[in-house]
Amino acid sequence: MSDDMGYAPPKYAQIIAALRRRIADGTYPPGSALPSESQLIKEFGVARPTVVRALQAMQLRGEIVREHGRGSFVKAAPLTPEGEQAHPARTVLDDAEAGAGVRILHVGQVDAPEHVARLLGVVAGAPLLRRQRLGLRGELPCELVSLWASPEVARSSGLDQAEPLTAPVRQLVQAGTRTRLVHVVERLSARRPTAAEAKPLQISRTAPVFGVLASVLDGDGRAVLVVELVLPGELHDLEETYTL
Repeated sequence: MSDDMGYAPPKYAQIIAALRRRIADGTYPPGSALPSESQLIKEFGVARPTVVRALQAMQLRGEIVREHGRGSFVKAAPLTPEGEQAHPARTVLDDAEAGAGVRILHVGQVDAPEHVARLLGVVAGAPLLRRQRLGLRGELPCELVSLWASPEVARSSGLDQAEPLTAPVRQLVQAGTRTRLVHVVERLSARRPTAAEAKPLQISRTAPVFGVLASVLDGDGRAVLVVELVLPGELHDLEETYTL
């Protein structure tokens, strides 16, 4: 029996595959701009949400950087090797906030929720710095990101500043604490959003989301940061391709 049963990948997946081929063959080298959304819509004969979905998936995997008002650019770092899974928390650690369609929602001390306190090794209710931001595509919320750290780590690395960060979080923390971040334990769950998550994301309480909770560890295995992401299920697909 033929393996080809007439199956065609979804349109957004076809766009991703085409862009990856062009990045790999040098058509779009690191740092270069990808075609605009309007150009991709015309080339592939699809609606704008399909193009947005493809670009958001590539951004989530750390393959491209999307800048509000400027467009999408090939990330200078090498593409994720085949067989390696997507790492949403690493994208948060390695991207700056400034100029990337980001709205800062909250920067300040809050009582540690139990699930974060457990990962950071503190008691529930202990004071932690929470840095929370909303990722936007135009006016459309596409991700809710919360960074959690002790007040000491936050002060030394500048995570407590109210303005958008102009350097990657990993770089700031390593320079401020003189500690190298070497390991991430990342957990992914499919769930419903809480009321506090649904409101900024402009989704209903019954809408599915991907929840990512990651511990960022130093060389001694001590948790220095916790990264928490909430990704609307309708906008994100965590897709992996690998060789059997």
